[in-house]
Amino acid sequence: MTVVARWEWRIFGDAFAVARRRLTATAPERVEHSDEVYIVARGSDASVKVRDERLDAKRLLRVDGEGLEQWVPVVKAQFPLAPDELGSVLALLGVPAADAAQGAASVEALLELVEREPTLRAVRVHKNREHYTFAGCMAESSELRTSAGAIHTLAVESPDRERVGAAVGALGLSGRTVVSVPRALKALVGFSASRAAVIDVGTNSVKFHVGERMEDGRWRTVAARAEITRLGEGLAAENELSPAAITRTADVVAAMANEARTLGAARIATVGTAGLRIAHNAADFARAVRERCGLVVEVLPADEEARLAYIAALVDLELQAEAIAVFDTGGGSTQFTFSRGTEVEDRFSINLGAVRLTERFGLDERVSADQLATVLRAVETELAVLRGRGRPGLVVGMGGATTNLAAVQHALGTYDPDIVHGTVLTRDEIDRQLELYRSRSADERREITGLQPARAEVILAGACVVRTVLALLGADALIVSDRGLRHGVLAERFGRHTNGRPRGRPVAGTLDR
Repeated sequence: MTVVARWEWRIFGDAFAVARRRLTATAPERVEHSDEVYIVARGSDASVKVRDERLDAKRLLRVDGEGLEQWVPVVKAQFPLAPDELGSVLALLGVPAADAAQGAASVEALLELVEREPTLRAVRVHKNREHYTFAGCMAESSELRTSAGAIHTLAVESPDRERVGAAVGALGLSGRTVVSVPRALKALVGFSASRAAVIDVGTNSVKFHVGERMEDGRWRTVAARAEITRLGEGLAAENELSPAAITRTADVVAAMANEARTLGAARIATVGTAGLRIAHNAADFARAVRERCGLVVEVLPADEEARLAYIAALVDLELQAEAIAVFDTGGGSTQFTFSRGTEVEDRFSINLGAVRLTERFGLDERVSADQLATVLRAVETELAVLRGRGRPGLVVGMGGATTNLAAVQHALGTYDPDIVHGTVLTRDEIDRQLELYRSRSADERREITGLQPARAEVILAGACVVRTVLALLGADALIVSDRGLRHGVLAERFGRHTNGRPRGRPVAGTLDR
């Protein structure tokens, strides 16, 4: 048998009607109806299924920087299964192979073995599949029916990774989290580990994080991404969110909520920050979110946002300093926390962010050196409270501005949180990038390797804030934390020893779904 690894992209849910219409614009090449049994494991996402007395098992080989998954066949066999075939399947599922000595004479014998093993479950699935060729790839639109309910899925696959990526782009779904059939089925039947999600609605972007709590209490990232929605666009003029900004941001939140549920998140916290604290019509946004997906937006007070950001900032950073300053700069505000030893000495928030600065000074276009100097002086005035605080032993920077500065420093063609987290960003490097952005328009900045294209309009303003914070604190460099408010909310609300109670102000109703 020739073994060919194939790249696969797959999503589940009902929120992708436009993509489904694009895929199904022509008649399907063939339609199939089948009854199958998937063997899913609590500790493995391997794909093992039985159909027509034949077992197929695949192993996830790797995941690329854009989330596409490469799968390789491991076992393809008719029943009865030989001991070595059954042993390979059990090993793939993370189960000791002690029961493989006799093989499996029939499907029923295999299911009896699964029934005896508490970490395994058999899920009977009726599939209705429509097969297509799309952008040179095999594609399908399918419905999977189980005793726990039905789910819809779209999938694209090919041995050619570039073709799959292009096909996903043509469907308009680039950046969506890939979900394999085993993961979706485990979530549907309630067999996956405890998962929770946080949606952080900022002034400039919406950040999404799904975590799975492990047995030792640590969180494993299941999905993480951000989308620029500019909720606070024009907010500075009237302290009011525009209808267009409300619509596009609420649509993104609803899509993220659907994705979280598909991934098996039992609880979802949705929090808002400076833009919603400021806006007179924040309730309109909360109502739009609730109508679309049933979530209630909790607006965090400024000091609570700073506290949660501080909790998140220090995750996985081994910092050796007595005095630490942590700041998190976003689209509408910047939070500061100052600590000494294990004690927090001061915590506050300033209504200074990249979106407000960009609109005030036109920083989405080229600016002269004199104009940049004027902006830096204005930022220094806004941050005057930092003067005279003394030089901390370490400065930790969070937020989209700092992580993008780090990504540009490393020239990351694909964002890698493990490289960004812990990056040392010096004043000289920030000055270099200030000149890079100052001398370019937003469209020209999009060509800079490492810079998130949607952040091109606001990166100059964000860099001005970061540079001024370092100057006022007398620091030559900062350490970048890729973690953010969402990580703090995840640990605080859904950690093993927390009760999940919100500390913020719900715009309406209660926190949970």
